[in-house]
Amino acid sequence: LRLRPLGIKVLSLFFIDKVANYRAYDADGNPRPGKYAAIFEEAYAQLIRKPKYNDLFKSVDIESAADGVHDGYFAVDKKGRVKDSRGEGKTKADESVYQLIMRDKERLLSFDSKLKFIFSHSALREGWDNPNVFQICTLNESASTIKKRQEIGRGLRIAVNQKGERVHGFEVNTLTVMANESYEEFARQL
Repeated sequence: LRLRPLGIKVLSLFFIDKVANYRAYDADGNPRPGKYAAIFEEAYAQLIRKPKYNDLFKSVDIESAADGVHDGYFAVDKKGRVKDSRGEGKTKADESVYQLIMRDKERLLSFDSKLKFIFSHSALREGWDNPNVFQICTLNESASTIKKRQEIGRGLRIAVNQKGERVHGFEVNTLTVMANESYEEFARQL
């Protein structure tokens, strides 16, 4: 609500504990939403109906609004199933998400792209520099200080508007971390 009028698209990044919690498979190997995706879609559908968000969703079919606003970026095994390790996906859908998230940052940051909420197991911890991550949610446990620094680092970039210009100042560039207990003390010290 606050940053869209400035031409800034807000991204949120979720680091999850298991890929299966976001994307599961049926008996035939077809992907289906895991519990995190289902919870996200339910909460998103409820929140976008609130009057305070009317300006953001006036031209959106709120019955199908959650479709396309979230996706996961995960490594894939030889059978085409996502796995709990690093690397890029190998299916067409994974390749499309990979291209958008890793290669086409301008399109990802454009209001034309619906994707705003990115779920990752380990693939985006390092080597991914995107300036418009304003929220990081940790749905994983980690004892590694280096891993936590890499994850927090995804949200420590100066924002970019729709013209590709950096937008300076703390009134814009504030990272919110929704942390589990192991992150709370780490984030406070950082």
